Amino acid sequence: MYVEQATRQQLQDWQEELFANHQRFMSSGLNLDLTRGKPSAAQLSLANVLDGILDGNYFSADGTDTRNYGGLDGLPAMRQLAADMLGVKAEEILVGGNSSLTLMYFSVLFAWQFGLSGPDSAWRHEGAIKFLCPVPGYDRHFAICEKFGIEMVNVPMNNDGPDMDVVEALIRNDPGIKGIWCVPKYSNPTGCIYSANTIERLAKLGSIAAPNFRVFYDNAYAVHDLKDSPAELANIMAFCEKQGTENSVLQFGSTSKITFAGAGVAFMAGSKANLNTMKKHLEIATIGPDKVNQLRHLKMIGNMTELRNHMARHAELLRPRFACALQHLEENFRDSDLGEWSPPDGGYFISFDTRPGLASAVIRLAAEAGVKLTPAGATFPYGKDPDDKNIRLAPSFPTVEDIDRAMAVFCNAVKLASVNQRLGA
Repeated sequence: MYVEQATRQQLQDWQEELFANHQRFMSSGLNLDLTRGKPSAAQLSLANVLDGILDGNYFSADGTDTRNYGGLDGLPAMRQLAADMLGVKAEEILVGGNSSLTLMYFSVLFAWQFGLSGPDSAWRHEGAIKFLCPVPGYDRHFAICEKFGIEMVNVPMNNDGPDMDVVEALIRNDPGIKGIWCVPKYSNPTGCIYSANTIERLAKLGSIAAPNFRVFYDNAYAVHDLKDSPAELANIMAFCEKQGTENSVLQFGSTSKITFAGAGVAFMAGSKANLNTMKKHLEIATIGPDKVNQLRHLKMIGNMTELRNHMARHAELLRPRFACALQHLEENFRDSDLGEWSPPDGGYFISFDTRPGLASAVIRLAAEAGVKLTPAGATFPYGKDPDDKNIRLAPSFPTVEDIDRAMAVFCNAVKLASVNQRLGA
């Protein structure tokens, strides 16, 4: 139904029906959660072979005893695997602990406190610092900026990535802009894949931005495809090499949604200058990362063929979950003016836009009926969605049956909130 075309009587009749559904859901005692993009237990179990896989042999192929100190860069073979995932050279990789978010935080910290190009480049010396934030986006990126008091500037997200006309205009006119957050493949939460043109223009930013600018390129879903023949992501470092802007991009990735979410391997890619700066400060904080865990991962997924085969098994578990959620959206909103969404080809989220001004109401109604959703505004800096319309759905963790129940509640809440708004209730 189109609420804009309905008569008041039709809306009142529909409101009565939807409210009855809502009361029925409330009395069902549901306790369902679609808030975070976590792997399901079945996905985590795909990596159970990690337990005991070394069978007492802790020596890597290059002869390193992984039980001992050292190896700040990471094992050579792990650097190569990470390089293959991100499309860079092994010498452009630094392997960290289990969380790429930690490496992002440290990168901002070091840029802020010490500078990535020497002490004089420290952001703290440069007055008001700003980051561009394509929206909707990832709340944990925004939290890092907020922690440092970095002002965040919203940039519209298109189907092929950030609106680069807006990005370039802002950067040309404001030397206080020192960074931009990017999730180039299956962007969180929209699921879009950045086009080659967008990525080439991101690579050029280093030539038009003020000194000490960095693209924070969080390639979290580089191999997290739902389709058998996924779209290829253009290589940003290849564009940087053509432009001479290699220092302007920091790339991040991990195996956190590949093996064990809490015990994966994280890595970052950057120019020699950027990595030398990172290592200069990291070597004060650590004597080396967990090389035993790196070796375990290499034994399990030591090359891209093994990795892709493993990720195909992940996709088999995720596809029915996404299909269930998307089927509900299609059946309820295909021929209506109540919401918009785009079916993702990978990643962990579905981004749904209600009519303006309704996301908070939908989330409140869903919570009343026992379904937890990501808070309204979470996909925007400072938790403030100016249109109060974006909702991030995360169907990876629950069972298909629970997703089916949760989506029934969600769709009813969207309809009820829309009708209430139209009636002025």
